[in-house]
Amino acid sequence: MSEPQVQVQPVWQSRIDALKVNVYENRIALGQAAGLDAANQIKSLLAEKAAIRIIFAAAPSQNEMLETLAQDDAIDWSRITVFHMDEYIGLREDAPQRFGCFLKDRLFDQVKPGTVHLINSMNQAEDECRRYSALLEEAPIDIVCLGIGENGHIAFIDPPVADFADPELIKRVELDDVCRQQQVNDGCFDHLADVPTHALTLTIPALMSGTHLFCSVPGVTKHQAVKRTLNGAISTECPSTILRQHPDCTMYLDRDSYGR
Repeated sequence: MSEPQVQVQPVWQSRIDALKVNVYENRIALGQAAGLDAANQIKSLLAEKAAIRIIFAAAPSQNEMLETLAQDDAIDWSRITVFHMDEYIGLREDAPQRFGCFLKDRLFDQVKPGTVHLINSMNQAEDECRRYSALLEEAPIDIVCLGIGENGHIAFIDPPVADFADPELIKRVELDDVCRQQQVNDGCFDHLADVPTHALTLTIPALMSGTHLFCSVPGVTKHQAVKRTLNGAISTECPSTILRQHPDCTMYLDRDSYGR
């Protein structure tokens, strides 16, 4: 059994509309705090319910949070169904950049959730959207662990395809150049030309349907997106601004992403 971890304290806290904002000294503290808070919420829900359902983002920004979550031996993962937010179209099935592979490597293969629902972008897009939507609709989503992109995207909902009232739960989208360049900046691909141009992604209503949201956003490259998220108009021009309307979303920042 791992030793219980001590909760890291933020250096600054605020609330922007409904959004709780916690700022930490660095990304390690940020990830530990987000992971511990998510773990505590999971255990609290499992004390009340027979099973719960969680959606995870797959990105380097989530590494420290996922590592912390995986270390909590008190979570009964056999009672948890997991989903992920998005998947590239056009990568081979075993490509390390695939988000399903990312989450299996960093969390799912370690903790062995009771049920793992991965987006299969090798399927025809319309059929896969129908299949995955049906799985999402089987029961409410309890927790969403997410980040935001350099252009303010959540999942792969970039500004050109964002719709706060989207009738779909998952859809095929074209990725904008800022989003694709971020994948190079994050070290996931060597060149922009290597990054797929399309993906399947959960929509904003699908993500906002989660009861509890934990949003981890470290790093100086996210500063402008964070600034817009917290201070700009709530608009699809910066999709992450919608998080300010969620009744229980906490955003975890470090000094680099917050800018102080």
